[in-house]
Amino acid sequence: MVYLVILAFIAILGSLGAALYYMMNGGQQQGESRPNHMARALAFRVGFSILLFVCVLIAWKLGYIQPTGIPAGK
Repeated sequence: MVYLVILAFIAILGSLGAALYYMMNGGQQQGESRPNHMARALAFRVGFSILLFVCVLIAWKLGYIQPTGIPAGK
């Protein structure tokens, strides 16, 4: 589970970095005119974030991880 979370965070940061690169590049790549690269990178980031959240919820429901901190109801 820890490796999945680490991989998801790396994927999220990587897609943010790619979006930053495409934003700073202005959509003008060497001979290419595909301006939707930044939007696609941000969409992948949202997808990775949702996938990470769902995986954490499933792991909690299956008992792979246990919540800590303030008990519920107090």
